Amino acid sequence: MNRERLLSRFLQYVKVDTTAREEAGVYPSSPGQIELGKLLLQQLKELGLKDASQSEQGIVMATVPSNVDREAPVVALNSHVDTSPETSGRNIKPNVIRNYAGGDIILPGDANKVIRVGNNSELKSLHGKTIITSDGTTLLGADDKAGVAVIMETAAWLMENPSISHGPVRICFTCDEEIGHGVDHVDLKKLGATVCYTLDGQGAGEIDVETFSADLAVITVRGVNIHPSIGKGRMVNAIRGAADFIAALPLREQSPETTSDRQGFLHPYVCEASVAEAKIRVLLRDFDTAGLAPKAELLRQTAEATMQKLPGLTIDVNIVPQYRNMADGLKTEPRAVAFVEQAYANLGLPCKRTIVRGGTDGSRFTELGLPTPNLSTGEHNPHSPLEWACLEEMEQAGAVLVELLKIWGQA
Repeated sequence: MNRERLLSRFLQYVKVDTTAREEAGVYPSSPGQIELGKLLLQQLKELGLKDASQSEQGIVMATVPSNVDREAPVVALNSHVDTSPETSGRNIKPNVIRNYAGGDIILPGDANKVIRVGNNSELKSLHGKTIITSDGTTLLGADDKAGVAVIMETAAWLMENPSISHGPVRICFTCDEEIGHGVDHVDLKKLGATVCYTLDGQGAGEIDVETFSADLAVITVRGVNIHPSIGKGRMVNAIRGAADFIAALPLREQSPETTSDRQGFLHPYVCEASVAEAKIRVLLRDFDTAGLAPKAELLRQTAEATMQKLPGLTIDVNIVPQYRNMADGLKTEPRAVAFVEQAYANLGLPCKRTIVRGGTDGSRFTELGLPTPNLSTGEHNPHSPLEWACLEEMEQAGAVLVELLKIWGQA
């Protein structure tokens, strides 16, 4: 890998505002995703990838041609260009710390935002490395522009070094992964891959082989608005209804603040409210897909209890499927994970199989029949102004990819 070029790519990509917008009602949900896709398309063409294209929906695809004299499996590499709506992705000002000397990192745009070693134990092993943060007023966008940069640099490296033997490599950049729509407009037949890898994982040396199964609940609370001067017996305040509903949800047993490992949760993460109407978005997560139904039923029971308490209020609970645990689908292609482990071993690097308390486009790809593990890409603290990335971990991700593609080229 060309480390400085990898860094340059990453810094260029994070400066494009690609925040996903759930309320937009279009795909992609923000114009910046099209803008970044056009930049990636141009750069892929400059690498000599003649079939590089961008669909009307913003999906960017290209092929690094095979250079082996036999038919080899097609391997796809995927990252998403959008960033989380939970923290602003506008006017990102990346902060590059070279030769990190250790200790807490105070972010330059907001002294109250501190990346503390106590909460980021990985930093203890990264002294002397290059750490990239935001200035503390936005997220960084390493989720998943670290993955985008690693894939782009890997493609460049392969094109510049034809002595590296590999089969056909399909590149696919998706939009709106953060709001559960990443693969909605991906043509799997056009992708034509035997296996796919999402570059959307944290840290280094991890192979995500299991994810949450996920649904989204959209809770609509409707009240009756009238001037407060004549509100007695007539006003029904949807804000109070929304507050009562949220307060009734179980905190200790079923929230991300109080669960870990293989425990699922209910997570209210957006609430927009007025007297007349409130909308609450709640994430439903469980490693066992069957565990989502009881969570949905709990939301309905909570809605009924709130309506009983506040007569005149109406609450609708709409459940939208998002993605499913990739574990079962990966069993159909055992080489998908085994070859990654072999790549790490060939490079003398440690790795481990992990579960991820979230999901990626790989969850949906796998559900649709394309086995897609998720690989580490140097990301840390996603969705937060305390997000950071390590350049050397990104570089390692690229080296693992190159070795992995060599192995698939011999399969």
